[in-house]
Amino acid sequence: MRKALRWLLALTVLIGTLSTAGAATAAQPEAGGSTDIKERLLSVPGMKLVEEKPYTGYRFFVFTYAQPVDHRRPSKGTFEQRITVLHKDVSRPTVFYTGGYNVSTNPSRREPTQIIDGNQVSMEYRFFTPSRPAPADWTKLDIWQAASDQHRIFKALKPIYGQKWLSTGGSKGGMTATYYERFYPRDMDGVVAYVAPNDVVNDQDAAYDRFFAGVGTKECRDRLNGVQREALVRREPLKQRYAEYAAENGYTFETTGSLDKSYEATVLDYVWGFWQYSLLSDCESIPADAPNATDEEIWNSVDAIAGFSFYTDQGLAPYSPYYYQAGTQLGAPTIHFPHIEKKYLRYGYLPPRHFIPRDIEMKFQPHAMRDVDNWVRHNAERMLFVYGENDPWGAEQFRLGKGARDSYVFTAPGANHGANVAGLKAEQKALATARILKWAGVAPAAVQADPAKARPLAAFDAKLDKRGAERTLRP
Repeated sequence: MRKALRWLLALTVLIGTLSTAGAATAAQPEAGGSTDIKERLLSVPGMKLVEEKPYTGYRFFVFTYAQPVDHRRPSKGTFEQRITVLHKDVSRPTVFYTGGYNVSTNPSRREPTQIIDGNQVSMEYRFFTPSRPAPADWTKLDIWQAASDQHRIFKALKPIYGQKWLSTGGSKGGMTATYYERFYPRDMDGVVAYVAPNDVVNDQDAAYDRFFAGVGTKECRDRLNGVQREALVRREPLKQRYAEYAAENGYTFETTGSLDKSYEATVLDYVWGFWQYSLLSDCESIPADAPNATDEEIWNSVDAIAGFSFYTDQGLAPYSPYYYQAGTQLGAPTIHFPHIEKKYLRYGYLPPRHFIPRDIEMKFQPHAMRDVDNWVRHNAERMLFVYGENDPWGAEQFRLGKGARDSYVFTAPGANHGANVAGLKAEQKALATARILKWAGVAPAAVQADPAKARPLAAFDAKLDKRGAERTLRP
């Protein structure tokens, strides 16, 4: 009986192996590579083509992919998640990119993709429209569910793109790449996380106050602080202008609760916004004598940097998923304003609860970021973190402990939220580039012998490789 049982088990395993091999073979091109890449991608169950856009040297596709609303209970419904594929060649490595928000439906290439001259798969983060389940069960918007989205896409596309994979992202996308690595550490061959905040303890944010006390030069800080304070001193006349501006554009304020609260929130974002987007040299554009500046000059400066349209219902709506995550898992900074007298501050730096509709319930989970931080410190392997010296979001960074292997944290001097490998000091830039090439399995022999010789394998394309931080004060 035992012999029969062993024979039956062996036969079952054999049949299963043949079935798996057959499925894998079906995804491969025919002899001579005659199967079109579009057809191979569309052979993935749940994949639907939205459009293909031409770009020289590539094929660029926009797809939707059927994902479970809840990866723990796949039978409970699905939603259509947008992804894009910038196809170079199946013989090249692949970069898995997410910005942590919406996905662009135009061809673009992230820095690691240029460095390794590879393919790029980009994912829209769940709950950012149109990749939102209907009805929306907000409890299914968390970092594990999003990481599971990536894992499932990777497993579906790995039989097609069989070479090495790297994950990457900037800001919230850098956080996303890190969380993906934490939950599925065997998927990727390397991680390049740009300007990724690491808010380990949500109510301990002194690092941000220290940052703003020392960033740049005193002259620049004084200019910015002066304009910010003056915008609150002149609250009433500038609020009147804000009301007129809102009426002209059809803006409303139900989410924050009042125009006054939205006005103060915008003004309090001003200094942060400058350092996130701008360089020290841009301080010349800031009014030097705020008390004697005109209302027009104060308004224009705040609007150009912080944007008076953002804290309206219309401005906030696309960012509800971010604020939900900030208020449930990611955390959000709390900063102080020692240069502004208390009599001018009515609300202070508001937490995420004020920026999403009240009918969306939220409960903060303090263990989520502590878990990720602890995992990175003790388990990071082939991970690169890049920060900008003058970027507020880098005030709390990911750090590496004794358990980390082949991992690095570098800071680009003078850089803002658009910091990248190209902006690092020469020695770090060469090392980072060499490691990225090594992790992707495409490091030339000369680079393996001498990292100083590391260079991107693809030439810079001004349109495809457009750099810079996305214009949002969120991470």
